[in-house]
Amino acid sequence: MTRVTAPLANCFSTGLAACGALLLALSASPATAQSSVQVYGLIDASFGQFQTAGTKKLKRLDSGNMSTSYLGFKGSEDLGGGLKVGFTLESFLLVDSGGASRVPGVDAFWARNANVNLSGGFGNVRLGRMGPPLFVSTLLFNPLGDSFGYAPAIRQYYNAPYGTPLVGDSGWNNAIGYTTPRFGGLTATVLVAAGEGASTARGPNVGAHALYFAGPLALTAAWQKVEAQGTLGRPISAFAGFSSQTAWQLGGSYDFTAVKLFAQYGTVNTDATADVKVKTWQLGASVPIGAGKLLASYGNSELDFVPAGADRTSKMLTVAYDYLLSKRTDVYVLYMSDKFTGLSSGTTLAVGMRHTF
Repeated sequence: MTRVTAPLANCFSTGLAACGALLLALSASPATAQSSVQVYGLIDASFGQFQTAGTKKLKRLDSGNMSTSYLGFKGSEDLGGGLKVGFTLESFLLVDSGGASRVPGVDAFWARNANVNLSGGFGNVRLGRMGPPLFVSTLLFNPLGDSFGYAPAIRQYYNAPYGTPLVGDSGWNNAIGYTTPRFGGLTATVLVAAGEGASTARGPNVGAHALYFAGPLALTAAWQKVEAQGTLGRPISAFAGFSSQTAWQLGGSYDFTAVKLFAQYGTVNTDATADVKVKTWQLGASVPIGAGKLLASYGNSELDFVPAGADRTSKMLTVAYDYLLSKRTDVYVLYMSDKFTGLSSGTTLAVGMRHTF
């Protein structure tokens, strides 16, 4: 491993070019002590016809629809006695325009992750910006993962342009997180994010989940209560007299080898002048075919927005084939149907490529 000291911290203030030069030099130097730094990331781009419910068809090239593109730096140091300290810094990337955000001009540079952690026999403690437990459970238990462009589960919780129910976003600032050691196949995480007196905060955000992995079976239970606005997601201002929002979710998967099945069910309840309730479920499957996988996911989200009784339903279906060119590169083709009460249906047809490094 390569020891990394103050020069790495200094390079962030002088730009990524300096960081890259420093890291290349470090990788060429002899191994010394018990520290390491990694540079890694993911590039995803897709093109085709894109159309969400109620919008016109557009032909374009998009970044990060199947997996959000990003660049990351990760480091750790072994303190001895079973203790390790580490950090994670990750920036979103817009491959189509070169921006460092999910949406142009929205995110801070290190908005995907920016935290430091201490781990040992007691578990892992993290401080900084990170994804909340409910988001992690949502991406783990649908066949399309963290796809903000194509996964019904992610879109219906976080990214539907006509009424995303969650106000807490998929990343929380000013957060303190704790993850337990593994007990058999079980781990649990608790995350608290301070509002710090912001005008869009009523108090802290709190989230938790439990994850269980045992052979082909995996299960989760997740919960969160949000009182502070996130960068993206539905704004607090959309709910007159907003007080807080509570969400919970159950999820599971089972790998039969010939097919892996996924299921999720959850609710989002917003406490406001007029309460808003959302019930969402998703069923999915991943089927190995040749050097790739057939991926299918259907999501149904029933929304009771104001005025009272104005029930609306979101229905999304995505079918994709993801072909592995190598361990780090894949290409995919997909179809997505997007329907919402009172809006014209949307149809997306896209082809894309992902590369991890």
